This record gives sequence, structure tokens and C-alpha cells, in this order.
Amino acid sequence: MHPRAGQKALPEDLVDVDALLDAYYDLHPDPADPAQAVSFGTSGHRGSSLDTAFNADHIAATTQAIVEYRAGQGIRGPLFIGRDTHALSRPAFDTALEVLAGNDVVAQVDTMDGYTPTPAVSHAILVHNRDRSASDPGRADGIVVTPSHNPPRDGGFKYNPPHGGPADSEATGWIADRANELLADRLRGVRRHGRQKALQDAGRYDYLHTYVQDLSSVVDLDAIRRAGVRIGADPLGGAAVDYWAEIGELHDLDLTVVNPEVDPQWSFMTLDRDGKIRMDCSSPWAMASLLEKRSEFDIATGNDADSDRHGIVTPDAGLMNPNHYLATAINYLYAHRPNWPAGAKVGKTLVSSGLIDRVTASLGRELFEVPVGFKWFVPGLIDSSVGFGGEESAGASFLRRDGSVWTTDKDGIILALLASEILAVTGRSPSALHAELVEEFGASAYARVDAPADREQKAKLKALSADQVTATELAGEPIVSAITEAPSGGAIGGLKVSTESAWFAARPSGTEDIYKIYAESFRGEEHLAQVQDAAKALVDDALAE
Repeated sequence: MHPRAGQKALPEDLVDVDALLDAYYDLHPDPADPAQAVSFGTSGHRGSSLDTAFNADHIAATTQAIVEYRAGQGIRGPLFIGRDTHALSRPAFDTALEVLAGNDVVAQVDTMDGYTPTPAVSHAILVHNRDRSASDPGRADGIVVTPSHNPPRDGGFKYNPPHGGPADSEATGWIADRANELLADRLRGVRRHGRQKALQDAGRYDYLHTYVQDLSSVVDLDAIRRAGVRIGADPLGGAAVDYWAEIGELHDLDLTVVNPEVDPQWSFMTLDRDGKIRMDCSSPWAMASLLEKRSEFDIATGNDADSDRHGIVTPDAGLMNPNHYLATAINYLYAHRPNWPAGAKVGKTLVSSGLIDRVTASLGRELFEVPVGFKWFVPGLIDSSVGFGGEESAGASFLRRDGSVWTTDKDGIILALLASEILAVTGRSPSALHAELVEEFGASAYARVDAPADREQKAKLKALSADQVTATELAGEPIVSAITEAPSGGAIGGLKVSTESAWFAARPSGTEDIYKIYAESFRGEEHLAQVQDAAKALVDDALAE
């Protein structure tokens, strides 16, 4: 851990915004270099202009590729586009608008030229496409310019098709390949207008009020207001800053925006575990400033830069572990949403806590366990066959109170508000309710660690088959399953091994020379450490073959 983790950033920790912006326009990537090519991970293309990984050429080529992809899919409706508060988000937004206008795609930009959370874009797409058939040419799609919780030096760019959620691998693969072709051809196939004309051609959409006014359809805001829950909302300098103020005012809640400051350097942040500025609302080090204020509120919450993640802080327990809150939210929602379909499944990624499995079984619901990536929940949320979809990294969404779809992308705002609903309705904090779950189902120790792996080793891990696992036990327990495909379908891109009381999953990083080991044990921290050691040895043996 970094010696200053949890301490406020110093001047030497801050990014040079001018250098970042200059590099965005001045540096030109070599698509033959994998580090400089367009590459979509689970949340779009990300990188820094300083590394020639997120520059004007990337965004021009990627936007042109999106235009061509949507045309091939018969999508001719508007394109909803939003941006977060990262320094690179504004120039990337402008570049995208120029290309969209050059291709006669009507971009829907925020009425007030404000920041737009990811869930507000997903909500806008779904509202527009409601009652439209899958072949309707008037369907809309969207782009969100954000690297999520990444450090201030990074930029990000992701595409959401007409279903409103993250694009699947087939779509992102096509878009990335086409974008790299355009880069290799020096952007000769990119059509664009000047910035002024692009802004004139764009449509206007009131993301903020459309989203905020509709929130009572998904969260019981009346209960929160009646109970007088004192809420502290910290947008962590992100796109939700104006949304939280409007939520408090429009719905008459006792809500304080803890820090309304927006600064592309994030100079007010406390450093994360590794000493970097990172707007990770699930990190106690990044959330240290809000944790100091926890006694001032009944519920305090944080969001990352594009508001698709949530952090829940209670006076009695501080920052809740994301897995603990997901299990608590699931247990509450399925008991307090009588209009949800009786067969609505509980969605979780396979690296999320086994506590969710036990809670789901007690509810008599079916578990929908998928690979990492929120895209796997999209079809189920659309048709209401999945009531809740959540990831261990503090991202989730759930159905409206009437059982219909709300968003098909992660929504940190509704998960934050749900914590206040839980307190208002039950009289107990989410952390107190989690303690009750632990009494019933047992306590687990959960952690993620990283291990080094080069490009070749990562490729091996991604292509690993269950047959290559020859071990019969893990940390003193017989192995009951070894899988490379999620129980509900879809390749893991790695391996998951389970015993009766523990499991681990290993997946290669898409951006770093490491692989990630997620592990959990219901036998305590000491056994978790044994599972982690055994996991590393097992994976290393498989990679050495």
C-alpha cells in the first residue's frame, strides 16, 4: 500500500491538464502498435493522450466506425451523447460531434451543455426506443465519453446500442477493427464538419430533468422523504454533481451535496491504495473524505466520475464492501417489489460474492450467473426476466417498481438512493441488515489480488480449458467444479475453481501485464490467504504447460 493512501493529493500528484490537452491534438497513434490502437475492453476504449492511447485520431476513427456500424444495423434515429468531468472528455466529445455531424447523424446533447451520467444516457435511449420494434429505423443509440473511475490523465469512449446497455463483443470488435483501418489509412474515410456547425446541427435533450423526474418510478422517494433520512451525496467531482442537487430539490429530500466541486485535476481527492487519484467510490482510501463525515448523515453515498458505480457509507459501519451491499440490496428488493415478475432472476457476475448465491436460494429465486461485464444482464433487464444485475465492482441496476426496465447500464444513483429507501422502510441501515445476513448465512472473506503475466501468458489464460486443471483440491478442500464458461452462459475469459466453502476466479487484465485473482472463503481470512496462494500456483502451473 502507498504510504499516503487515504491522504489528500499534493501538487506533485496532479496531472498537467494543458499537456494532456495538447497531447490529445498533437500526438498521432500508430495502429500497428497494440498499445496505440483502438481497443474496446468491458467498458469501451480507454487510455491517456500522454501515452498516444486516447487522441483526436482515435475518437474521430471510432466515431466514424460507430456511424458505419449503426448504418449497417439500420439505425437512423438520433444518437444520445454524454460526457463526464475528465479533462479529455470535452475534446473527445467535440471530436465525436464533428464526425457525427459530418455523417448527418443527429446527436442529442445536453440542453445546458452539462455533464451527463452514464445511466442518464441509457435512460434516454430506452425512453426514446420504448414501443419501437427491433427493426424500426427510428431507433436511437448512444455514446458516453468517460473512463469511469480511472485517474484524471485518462479518457474513455463507449458505445451503447439501441438496447441502452454496453455494446456486446461482436459490435465492439467490429467497431475497433474498422476504427483501426481508418487510423491506418490516415483518417481518409472520416467525414466531419467544423465544431461550430457540429454544435448547430446537434439536437438538445434535457437529460437531467427527464432522468430525475422519473426516479420515483424506480425508488420509493416518498418513503425516504417521510422518514426524513439525512443524505450526504458526494459526486467525487463527477457527472452527478448537478443531478444530486436536483434530486434533493425536486423530490424535497433532506439531501446535502457534500462536495459540489468539479476540477479536472481532482485536487480535492484523497489518494487510492496505490497512491493514484482514482474516483473509486468502493475504495475506503478514495472515499476517506466522505468517511470523515459519516456521523453527519444517516446515509452517505459516493459515485464515480460517470455515476455508474456506487459507494454506501453508514454511521455504524463506514464504507460497505460492494459485495455486502449487493447481497443486502437483493434481499431487500425481492421482498419489497411485489409488482416484479415472480420469476425474475437475480443476476450476478461470477466474481461476485457467494453470499449472493445463498441469499438468492433463500428467496426461492433463480441465480443468473454471468461472466464479467454488465452487457450480460442487458437482455434480462429488457424483458424483465432479471430483476437485478450487479457486479462486485459496485455497479448494478434493477427494474422499475412496476417490473419494467429502468436502465440497461449500471446506475450508481439509484443504488445510492436505494440505501436510503432501505433505511426508511426497515428502520435499519443496510450495514445492519448485512450483519443479519451474516448471522444467517455465515461471514465470508473476499479479496482481489494481481499477479504478473505477459501478453502470451494472458492469451493462454484466456484460452484455458477446464481439462487443464489437474489439481483435485484447493486449500485443503476437494474441488467441486472448475469452469471456463459461466453457469448462465458465456466464456469467462479465464477460470473459476470452487470448493464447498471457497472459490477463486482468474482473468487476464485487458490493459496491464497482470492477471487478476478474485477469491472468497467462508472459513475466514487465513483460509482466504491459502486459497489465493493455491490459486496462483494452480494458474501458474497451467500457464507453464
